[in-house]
Amino acid sequence: MESQNVKGTKDIFNKEAEMFEYVETVMKSIAATYGFKDMRPPLLEHSEVFSRAVGESSDVVRKEMYTFLDKGGRSLTLRPEFTAGIMRLIVQNKLYATEDLPIKAYYHGPVFRYERPQLGRYRQFNQFGVESVGVNSYFHDVEVILLGYITLLNLGFEGLKLKINTLGDDESRTNYKNALKAFFEDKIANMCEDCKQRYEINPLRILDCKVPADQEIVKSAPKMRDYLSKESQIRFNHVLQELEQSGIEYEVDDTLVRGLDYYSETVFEFHFVSDKGVNYGAIGAGGHYDKLVKEMGGPSLEGVGFSFGIERVVSVMQDNNLFEGILSDQSLDAYIIPMDPLYNTNALDVALALRANGYRVEVPYDGGKVASLIKKANRKGARIAIFIGEEEIRSDSLSIKDLKFNKQENIALGDLLTYVDEIFNEHECQCKNEEDKGEQCCCKQKDKE
Repeated sequence: MESQNVKGTKDIFNKEAEMFEYVETVMKSIAATYGFKDMRPPLLEHSEVFSRAVGESSDVVRKEMYTFLDKGGRSLTLRPEFTAGIMRLIVQNKLYATEDLPIKAYYHGPVFRYERPQLGRYRQFNQFGVESVGVNSYFHDVEVILLGYITLLNLGFEGLKLKINTLGDDESRTNYKNALKAFFEDKIANMCEDCKQRYEINPLRILDCKVPADQEIVKSAPKMRDYLSKESQIRFNHVLQELEQSGIEYEVDDTLVRGLDYYSETVFEFHFVSDKGVNYGAIGAGGHYDKLVKEMGGPSLEGVGFSFGIERVVSVMQDNNLFEGILSDQSLDAYIIPMDPLYNTNALDVALALRANGYRVEVPYDGGKVASLIKKANRKGARIAIFIGEEEIRSDSLSIKDLKFNKQENIALGDLLTYVDEIFNEHECQCKNEEDKGEQCCCKQKDKE
């Protein structure tokens, strides 16, 4: 039996799971303030959903999809990204006809890509993203960019840089692809195999090559801005003006094309440089698209969206101590120790009463030596230990030890909640040498005032 996790996957638990939960909660909360609502397409889609929408020239479709035939001979794929599935959901459920436009969705969950595992990149990873579909105003591009930027600011990222470009409309891209074909014609034979394939399928994707020697060639390639239609140039200028008006610094990057074929007009990436000067590159990205809904069999509707890789975001936040002081305390409040298994039912009753009032409680039903159980309570960060034994049952009482101040008292069972509330809501005394001075606690005086 194979007892190791699958290569390229990662177990997330304990403190790291809390980090993921925090990041996802912040992202969902901010998306909601922009009017976005939760959508959850399935993990499995018919393979055609991705091959049609994502594009045959993308690395995702050509090399990275987990595709298989089911028992009925149908080709299915584990989703490599969310956007295509969201478009299929919109079309299948006719949301374009029943919902007000734009349809504004956020999503989060696992995606799967068969790529070489490396630091911060996995074959199964989690994405969060948004899609705004159905309205073509450039203000929607601006709003989505602002949403992504402000989300990262709220997570503590400083030193953000927005890289942005435009891929233009159909006319612009056709003219630009022809220019790229002509430029690379006498150079492509000496470039990498991926570039050779991209040259035939979509020469725009050559600009995204990561091979250093090919990147040097790309530097001299024609620029998209020289082939933009008048309409696309005006649209891009408006987007930049609104970003400036919003106080967002940006850099126009002529080589930015993104890795998926469905983008048109505005594309963008959020880059991060730490205060120590470490350049982490892109930690989120997105762009505008014009044909995705139609590719899924729906009407001609445009949209814009972005996505973050949660593993990537969490990893960078850990490196830069951005979780410090913001994660909730997951320590136990109470550890209930039945002195004999006979009293497990009584311990459960007490635990249920405390949990119903929001306290975090555990009970060691399997028993053990009291000294060992006290040590376990301390390791779990419990503030109090509650003992239930023969004497407590006979007298309808509980013995409670304050593990912080090493004090123990016996209280009536009916006073449990009042007593525990006082412990957790008490004003912690700041007075010094009260007994030596023989003075009344000044903290208590302040409470009375």
